[in-house]
Amino acid sequence: MTSADQAFATGGVDVDRDRCVGAGQCVLAAPAVFDQDEDDGLVRVLTATPSASRSNAVRDAVRACPSGAITLR
Repeated sequence: MTSADQAFATGGVDVDRDRCVGAGQCVLAAPAVFDQDEDDGLVRVLTATPSASRSNAVRDAVRACPSGAITLR
């Protein structure tokens, strides 16, 4: 594991549901980490501190989010 992966594993994911527009790009990029709420379609975090093995998928989700609702800690 690289030092960047270790740093990722000790951080986590934050979402701002007020900014979320329900596009679902995060779910497509990282379905083990994100889901959409059944009631309002907004992002739900399934794993707030994803493993380093999911780092690329989570970074893809951050980049794909059209509203910038997802951030890495």
